[in-house]
Amino acid sequence: EHGGGDEQFQVVQDLIARGVDGIAVSVANAPAIAKAAQAAKDADIPFVTWDSDLLDQDQALRSTYIGTVNTEIGKELAKRLMALKPEGGTYCIQSGGPAAVNMNERMQGMTETLPADKWTQVAGCPLYNNDDFPLSIVQMTDILAKYPDLDAMLNAGGAPQMLPEAYRQLTSQYADRIESGDLVLLFVETMDVQMQFLKEGLSQGQVGQRPYEMGYRAMYVLNDLVNGKTVEDPITVGLDVCTRETIDSCKAK
Repeated sequence: EHGGGDEQFQVVQDLIARGVDGIAVSVANAPAIAKAAQAAKDADIPFVTWDSDLLDQDQALRSTYIGTVNTEIGKELAKRLMALKPEGGTYCIQSGGPAAVNMNERMQGMTETLPADKWTQVAGCPLYNNDDFPLSIVQMTDILAKYPDLDAMLNAGGAPQMLPEAYRQLTSQYADRIESGDLVLLFVETMDVQMQFLKEGLSQGQVGQRPYEMGYRAMYVLNDLVNGKTVEDPITVGLDVCTRETIDSCKAK
């Protein structure tokens, strides 16, 4: 169950009151859900998190976390950039909220993987859009205008691509630079609209998580816990690294 933090907390509390056999949550508000996890523990109800976890200090309250190692997402984006531009250059990272742990870990994966002697992040970056899609387009427009020779934009999410018409309008102006590999645009997630941009040559790579697999695994893990089995913590699911060349085979079915 994912939604607003308060609403999600209430849903979990209701499930505990009903005495369900197990609960799996993609955490929206970590401090609030920690209280619910404590209540589940007190009631002997197995509790796991997936996709988004509790804060470090509260992780003992849940049995396991099923999800992605976010630093690996950043590493894969950086590796793709290095393959496309081995000589290095300048880049800008765009992210969501400055307090978003998953986004910060992805950025860390990027900056730690790109060799500092070859790659420089331009002044004014990283950019934070706070998941405001129109703002993400404005930021991207402004930075590309400010740095006409920018080598790459790395996105810790997919915000600009969530407004397909605006994204297409913006990137079409740079289609020649993108096509030649002079300007590299890389994003997270592999949703249909994003894969379409990859096909059209308006991005050069998408690194996607596997939310279906996370949810699927969560059901089996809860079943194991109910039956008294121990489970690994964390349980990581793989990533899909998609390029224009691998577009038909890159996503796990």
